Amino acid sequence: MKVLIVGAGGFIGGFIAREALKRGYETWCGVRESTSRRYLTDPALKFLTLDYEDSAKLRESVASQDWDYIVYNLGATKCVNFSDFNHINFTYLRNFCEALTESGKIPKRFVYMSSLSALGPGDEKAYSPLKGDMIPQPNTRYGLSKIKAETYLQTLPQSFPWIILRPTGVYGPHEQDYLMMIKSIDSHFDFGVGFRRQMLTFIYVEDLARAIFEALEHAPLHKKYIISESRAYSQKEFRSIVAKELGRRFVVPVRLPLWALKIACKVSEKYGAAKMQAVTLNSDKYNIMAQRNWNCDTSEAERDFGFRARIDLEEGIRRTVRAYRNEKRVEK
Repeated sequence: MKVLIVGAGGFIGGFIAREALKRGYETWCGVRESTSRRYLTDPALKFLTLDYEDSAKLRESVASQDWDYIVYNLGATKCVNFSDFNHINFTYLRNFCEALTESGKIPKRFVYMSSLSALGPGDEKAYSPLKGDMIPQPNTRYGLSKIKAETYLQTLPQSFPWIILRPTGVYGPHEQDYLMMIKSIDSHFDFGVGFRRQMLTFIYVEDLARAIFEALEHAPLHKKYIISESRAYSQKEFRSIVAKELGRRFVVPVRLPLWALKIACKVSEKYGAAKMQAVTLNSDKYNIMAQRNWNCDTSEAERDFGFRARIDLEEGIRRTVRAYRNEKRVEK
């Protein structure tokens, strides 16, 4: 059995490739010419260079092999120019699917990695969980580009075998956004925003990789699934778990009002635009951090293909902190 992982070069892609090899697949990594292969060092991996801007070259590349499964993990989570979200997250997907169709290389199954952000904010009064069948109302450009890509797949002929996964916050070794929070707590400060209760959900990256292959092997086609640990955590619970693993007994919780975050994001965004650099703090990030309820219903994934997260936040943070400390030792 052969699997092609499109967008294999990033944090999540490396774990998907590792899971594929563990399951005995002939594993191909679809990468751009400029893609780092830092997390793709296993000699068993095979590589396919993809040019999403050139339709002829893209067709030529996908026509070179037959794959049983394709995992489409390519996407941008932050961009210098917000129109790039649409170009990378939607146009590249469309170009790739057209290349598959035109070259007669449609696989048996095609998993598209979307995001919980495609749904937008949910119930922030009763904190009822986000569900897969709710009407999407994304409030970020990133989320809009993801729902646009999802909608495109849904318009394809029934013969195109898509399955859509919407993971919540993905964390683990090498991930950078949650690493910033861990470093902050390691320095005895826990920075949060807003004074209303916020419920957070997480999925450890190895669990996500496992969910992808369980969906490829067992999920019904043409369905969308939320992928998350089955419970939510408060900011206080997250801080306590991280502080415990870091051995930090004293951590100062610092709460900033949402208006202060909004100003910081606007300033950061303008700085990034001036420097032509993608920045972590921007308008999208503000909306994501301001959202109070990330609780979600994962029952459909458990019912349809038996997925349930095995690694809870405490164990996942333990593994992430261990990797963080190992990297610090190497740097020294």
